[in-house]
Amino acid sequence: MTLFAACRSNMLSSLLAAFIFSLSAPAVALADTGFRQWISEFRSVATRNGVSGRTYDAVFAGISSPDPEVIRKANFQPEFKSKVWDYIDNRVTESAIETGREMKVRYKRWLDIIERRYGVDRNILLAIWSMETSYGAALERDTALMSVARSLATLAYQDKRRRKFARNQLIAAMKIVQNGDVSARDLRGSWAGAMGHTQFIPTSYQTWAVDIDGDGRRNIWESVPDALASAANLLKKNGWQTGKTWGYEVHTPSNVSPKTAGTGSRPLSEWSRLGVKRVGGKAFPRPSDRANLRELAGRSGPSFLMLKNFFVLKRYNNADKYALAVGLLADQIAGYGPLVVDWPRGYIPLDEEERKELQKRLLALGYYDGEIDGKIGGGSKAAIRQFQARNGIEQDGYASKKLLSRLRN
Repeated sequence: MTLFAACRSNMLSSLLAAFIFSLSAPAVALADTGFRQWISEFRSVATRNGVSGRTYDAVFAGISSPDPEVIRKANFQPEFKSKVWDYIDNRVTESAIETGREMKVRYKRWLDIIERRYGVDRNILLAIWSMETSYGAALERDTALMSVARSLATLAYQDKRRRKFARNQLIAAMKIVQNGDVSARDLRGSWAGAMGHTQFIPTSYQTWAVDIDGDGRRNIWESVPDALASAANLLKKNGWQTGKTWGYEVHTPSNVSPKTAGTGSRPLSEWSRLGVKRVGGKAFPRPSDRANLRELAGRSGPSFLMLKNFFVLKRYNNADKYALAVGLLADQIAGYGPLVVDWPRGYIPLDEEERKELQKRLLALGYYDGEIDGKIGGGSKAAIRQFQARNGIEQDGYASKKLLSRLRN
């Protein structure tokens, strides 16, 4: 290429870049201006709903642009995107079980009080705490927390499906600040506005949060007793049945399935007459209890009879995977064993320490740049597929024994 041609090419590239910037920069500025205008206009909506101007201004101080991470997370929710075994494997882990048992000892006095008052099994509460914030560990990582006001305003401004939800939650969040339960500065949580150890959205906080430690605040952000008691109160008010389990893993005869049996509930005695039996051979303790048959991975995976408490757990998070993970984790914290029938993964899975080793090896090779946490999420799967692609392996994204062996060698 001649010097003239090179200069001409560079000039054209610079002009093209400037033209592209001239198109994109105003659009970004317009978006920010529109968001600031939305904040300004929503002020009157909030004040009509009982939020003072002083509270509103304090909550929105320093917020001038939407949070793009909120939309990204809203579009990927593992409860609805992940395979059921991936979801369970990432949550019902050796460390979650061990930490749950440690917390059961540490907070025994408060768990005794909460269990007596609300009738909710302590292992269920510990499992929820684990699922929501890893027993509070997520609250200690500032990168895991987002401005609740900015998150909800972003959803209200940009997400048509969640606009009404976000507006209602935002007003409720500001009233929580106005009531003195949390400062505007500390109003931080998830992309959807969920807050504290047990991740209450603002309207759930207003309805079910309690002050069990007696300090005058319903402090789910700093008081573990308040957070666990609030979770127990939510479950109790939504119909939790004291002394009963969430469900049973069962064996089903070939002619009985959710498709043939239907989606309705039946007494356990009727399921028994149809040939459905508990794994391990024990009888159902309350044959009159009603249950629904669920097979979350089809006929080749484990089967469950889900009782009323399973569906109460879905009031916390309306996903079968979530409620099942809470139930399974609670059972293992209590000392029960894992599932008898394994998931139909199609590969031999890794345990938690092996998953961490997999992440470390992918990191060392330049494929992975996330946390070494043993959780195989989107980033880990993308790294696995990149490694597989460059080594002529089928790009299935599975964290398998076979893949770890390949990495070791």
